Amino acid sequence: MKLQFLGGAREVGRSAVLVDDALLLDFGLKTADPPQYPVGSLRSGPAADAEAVVVSHGHLDHAGAVPALLSGDRRPTVHWTPPTRELALTLARDTLKLHGGTPRCPFTEEDVRRLTEVSETHGYREPFEAAGHRVEFFDAGHIPGSAHVLVDDSEVRSTSSSRTGSDDTEVRSTSSSRTRSDSGDTRLLYTGDFHAGGRGQRLVPSSTARPEADVVVTESTYADVDHEPREAVEERFVESVRSTLWEGGTVVVPAFAIGRTQEMMLVCAANDIDCYVDGMGVEVTRRLRRHPEFLRDADAMSRAVSNARFVGGRDGQRKRIADQSTVIITTAGMLSGGPAMTYVPEIHANPVNKLCFSGYQVEGTPGREVLDTGAAEIGDHHLRVSATVEAYDFSAHADREGLLEFLDAYRDTPLLINHGDSCAWFADELEARGHDARAPELGDVVEV
Repeated sequence: MKLQFLGGAREVGRSAVLVDDALLLDFGLKTADPPQYPVGSLRSGPAADAEAVVVSHGHLDHAGAVPALLSGDRRPTVHWTPPTRELALTLARDTLKLHGGTPRCPFTEEDVRRLTEVSETHGYREPFEAAGHRVEFFDAGHIPGSAHVLVDDSEVRSTSSSRTGSDDTEVRSTSSSRTRSDSGDTRLLYTGDFHAGGRGQRLVPSSTARPEADVVVTESTYADVDHEPREAVEERFVESVRSTLWEGGTVVVPAFAIGRTQEMMLVCAANDIDCYVDGMGVEVTRRLRRHPEFLRDADAMSRAVSNARFVGGRDGQRKRIADQSTVIITTAGMLSGGPAMTYVPEIHANPVNKLCFSGYQVEGTPGREVLDTGAAEIGDHHLRVSATVEAYDFSAHADREGLLEFLDAYRDTPLLINHGDSCAWFADELEARGHDARAPELGDVVEV
């Protein structure tokens, strides 16, 4: 099996791995200025002749450039879980709305329409064929519909029982109806983004699947970080929010639309904290509720929706809400756009108010500047923030301990480390721990 790393190698963003010149695993973009796409021309590069695409989950850095593969007369089949399809199409339409017709958007409305025509959805543990390979999804515990992707260089010969929801039972074989003799020469496990270990999120449970593989391509986003226990993070957040509300202040919670907004809604509902929800997270929440089998607790999600008040998108309404003593969960998670551009200027000058970040702030973003310096360009304003600024780690990724626990199941399996800022360092550490590990560079071709 031949792997070519077109993106995500020793970086976070634009994930794309080409298998045997025919099967793409993810095709994302890196949110920079200008945006960065997998290496090579989108029109004639290594990915241009792919026969099929398998998308691990619906985040921009994994699915954001998929519609560009449908330009011209190209029609690769796109495989994903039902929630990933919904989320990827939502992201594509949002990208068109924001950047359509500019160099920042590499696809058109017609490309997005074509995407719906070539889409095929699959649940967890339902093998399917893609570009001559046998493929199977396993719950990755990252966001609803996120998947570990098992790729076998043999075509489908048998079908396991259909199970489309979360799989809370540890798996050490791919299917009861299939043995190693049924398979091809190589089984590749592409982890995608995943969460393992600990309590997991309220939105989705942690990954417990450990399918047998001959080689593993693993993410390493938080390989050098030990997350604070989720229970402790939530307790600190709730205590801080209640203190601010008791003092009559307003709490703005910047949150990523996919996954984090819903997680923060669940946290608020579980702790009897009323909240407003604004931005693309409103539409994402509606779409995810169409697939309750991919949620940890669909009833809890229903209660969270009942507890929240969705905002209709008018700045006048937003300014009135910002004057209330309340919690506002809003995009963008790093203050780079969205309704946060209205809320933050409204609440920034009062020390009683709070700005509570719910996720990592990338260098160069307004959110990171506020954290580091207390000031940033927010929309059309240069703001020096007097409101209290706090950061909470509600990460949906495995941390160092979770990665090591997951990879311990592959002690005798070669590991290829990607999707991280410290891939080479983590590969060296894994080598010291007895693993066979290395970190491919961007554009590398690896035979496995």
